[in-house]
Amino acid sequence: MNYFSSDFKLGVLGGGQLGKMLLAETRKFDIYTCILEQSPEAPCANICDEFHLGDLMNYDDVYNFGKKVDLLTIEIELVNIDALKQLEKEGLKIFPQPHVLEIIQHKGIQKDFYIQHDIPTAPYQRFSNVADLKNAGLSFPFVWKVAQFGYDGTGVKVVRNSEDLLGLPDTECITEQLIPFKNELAVIVARNIDGEIKTYPVVEMEFHPEANQVEYVICPARIADSVAKKATEIALKVAASFEHIGLLAVEMFQTEADEIIVNEVAPRTHNSGHYSIEASNTNQFEQHVRTILNLPLGCTESKVAGIMVNLVGAENYSGDVVYENMNAILAMPGVTPHIYGKKQTRPFRKMGHVTIVNKDINKAREIAEKVKNTIRVISK
Repeated sequence: MNYFSSDFKLGVLGGGQLGKMLLAETRKFDIYTCILEQSPEAPCANICDEFHLGDLMNYDDVYNFGKKVDLLTIEIELVNIDALKQLEKEGLKIFPQPHVLEIIQHKGIQKDFYIQHDIPTAPYQRFSNVADLKNAGLSFPFVWKVAQFGYDGTGVKVVRNSEDLLGLPDTECITEQLIPFKNELAVIVARNIDGEIKTYPVVEMEFHPEANQVEYVICPARIADSVAKKATEIALKVAASFEHIGLLAVEMFQTEADEIIVNEVAPRTHNSGHYSIEASNTNQFEQHVRTILNLPLGCTESKVAGIMVNLVGAENYSGDVVYENMNAILAMPGVTPHIYGKKQTRPFRKMGHVTIVNKDINKAREIAEKVKNTIRVISK
């Protein structure tokens, strides 16, 4: 099949900001795109070739959409797996593959997968509900995670005492041992249909203490070469175990003893790779297109040091969004804002990001701090 022809239609499940940035690369290659998304005001709504309204978790919506396209991919993993399996059975190419998505969708099954494949991860337990968890008599502190449908810090909580158990939703969940760590790291692995594999440099992530969201992504990570090598090797082992096609973002902890353990993975373009749009030879979104179309993979090396600052809704503001002090950050050297096009802001909602590039990673980090303290995402 010629992907670079008017006969080919690429379908994408999800129309959020990751889809929007992906569409910039499909435009570059003039690939015809179809988006399925339930919100008519989604960031992708006005920039794809075809926009279809539908629920990503609804079997019929996903199945019927899949019958309209020649190849199907995702920008979010919370999709109806049964519909994807049926479409795959009927011959539709779907990347990442449905069986990979099925494992990753469920944090308990994902953790079981790591143990089965000898991948280092934090000790954990699975529970059917909160009552079973409370009766287990676990020692505090520990990390609680909802088994499915958590995102961006939602569905994750550090439980330090019995009072912290009171507000937990009564749903299937896992608990993990709280790991003392020096750094949170991530490696994005790209793999095409022929099995060609490339990794992006190890990045370091700094988190907001309250929202449990990434505030800064720093590339390259400020770690020893030996630690970076170990993190890359483990990310490659994870990717080899899944045999995924597409991108796989592997999030990891660097312990106080410089061991690397896997936290979780995302089978798609990822927040930890946004810096690559400005800083890399081939950004993660173009690379995703290359992987799923089985094209030669692009160079993953950075041209310059890059730091990403997440733009999230300020606390105590909800409603029609306003970006304050945009001119001020645009006057700073090496600063590029990306606004996702979401009309409504709310506290800690991801509304955009800003990339800062500089030959000196420490200088880039200084400018990133200024950006963070200058721009505000508020409402009218």
